[in-house]
Amino acid sequence: MSDAKLETLLTVYETGSFTKAAERLSLTQPAVSHHIRQLEQELGVHLFLRGEGGIKPTSEGETVLKYASRIQSLYRGMRQELSDRKQHVTRLTVGITHTAESNPIAEVLAKYGSEHNNVHITMISDNITNLYEKLKTYELDFAIVEGRIPAEGFNTLLLDTDSLVLVVANSNRLAKKTMVTVNELKKEKLILRLPDSGTRNLFLSHLESNNMSIRDFNVILEVDNIATIKDLIRRGFGVSILAKSACLDELKKGKITVLPVENLSMTREINIVYHHTFGYMDILQGIIRLYNETVRMYRS
Repeated sequence: MSDAKLETLLTVYETGSFTKAAERLSLTQPAVSHHIRQLEQELGVHLFLRGEGGIKPTSEGETVLKYASRIQSLYRGMRQELSDRKQHVTRLTVGITHTAESNPIAEVLAKYGSEHNNVHITMISDNITNLYEKLKTYELDFAIVEGRIPAEGFNTLLLDTDSLVLVVANSNRLAKKTMVTVNELKKEKLILRLPDSGTRNLFLSHLESNNMSIRDFNVILEVDNIATIKDLIRRGFGVSILAKSACLDELKKGKITVLPVENLSMTREINIVYHHTFGYMDILQGIIRLYNETVRMYRS
């Protein structure tokens, strides 16, 4: 049922060569060229350009590749689900943001999987832009993200609300305060998430709404890994703006201090985003119940 021409197309793109694609697919090079010509004739477009650096897709080719990837993902998913049904197994691939890696969500998914032997969960972490692309190509069954993904064909369930806070070491002079002013924050050494993170973008948007810029602050380091940032904070290298949900474990154990920043009410939703055709709502409801139970323990 899967179209061999689409597999050839994707392999040519991945290898960047008709010859290498033929080797990987155990075909002759003329057969690979024939598949591509057939697709071009069927669709009425030119798919690849040849240059000194090898072959590159045309703009029309980029569009065809995008849909070919979705078609192949759907076909693989169909075969996997049919096989799983025979074994009474549900297999789900879940995308989470890097912030979610450090909050109870990863723990909740692990608990759910351990309590339901017939549910196998694969967890993938990435930034929200890449997770959205993976959702569109059906590489993910659902994603848990901060904020919303505005797009047709997806539904959302509110999992929680979260806020960004200033995170400091217990030994930091600000730790004794109940709130920090922006001017006080400007005097601190800031360790921030990378520019493509939702946390960083939310912080910047609130600064801009208050006629401020990140250039007004002393940013000494940018780090992608939240666990690394929290470790650097505890060791006194600086402070950071992080999601409060990513600090629940350390807060419960008294390892760090979190504070609100005056005039920066940085709140956002945590949502489960899924295709409108997703057929396992009972699993999502179970994950939500387990999440609420887990978070209650951290916040008590």
